[in-house]
Amino acid sequence: EDITAAATGHVWFQLYIYKDRAATEALVKRVEEAGCSALELTADAPILGRRERDVRNSFALPEGLWTPNLTADGQAPRPHTSSDSPFKAAIDALFYPDLSWDDVAWLTSITKLPVLIKGILRPDDAVTAIDSGAAGVIVSNHGGRQFDTAPAAIDALGPIADAIGGRGEIIVDGGIRRGADIVKAIAMGACAVQIGRPIVWGLVVDGEQGISDVLSLLRDELDLAMALAGCPSIDEITSDLLRT
Repeated sequence: EDITAAATGHVWFQLYIYKDRAATEALVKRVEEAGCSALELTADAPILGRRERDVRNSFALPEGLWTPNLTADGQAPRPHTSSDSPFKAAIDALFYPDLSWDDVAWLTSITKLPVLIKGILRPDDAVTAIDSGAAGVIVSNHGGRQFDTAPAAIDALGPIADAIGGRGEIIVDGGIRRGADIVKAIAMGACAVQIGRPIVWGLVVDGEQGISDVLSLLRDELDLAMALAGCPSIDEITSDLLRT
């Protein structure tokens, strides 16, 4: 609610489906009432991958700090004894591990918001996502943190765009570091990109201004790359600009 009140543009909500289905539904309603314009269901993390650095460091959030939207009451779950990191144990206690296409259909049935499925890397999964009621897919390998032999998102993008054939929106998430990367993604069939790590880097360096600087750099680089490629508009970024 605080973020949507402060935001001047569209706000999407990244959702996980919990073991407590009623809590999930209540959160969806809260998201709608807050004024979010879309739901982004993360489908590639029903369980967390083996994040060895987290295990080695026994990673846990500092005492008193929790992400309140991950639990029904906003409180951190009870700690669990596990050989994994405390953070993974907490997530495993919360997230529904048997996520299936039926859950996508259920989610789209309880909300008026468009639902996009994040974590798609296969063309057949992209088609099934649209058939299950999704408005689009977000091509992503979770920043490489879930499964270290998964393909890069940019390598999966083209075949997915071909398979969907304009039936839904396609966004690519991961590896976007330059404005030229955005041009490549659009040329391969994406309608937008999502930015993760560079935003965090900007935040660490200079807070809100750092984030603004990162976005300004990407915008300027995108403008330059389009000019040098002879594209006066986004619509003119087409696949014939690419060479393998």
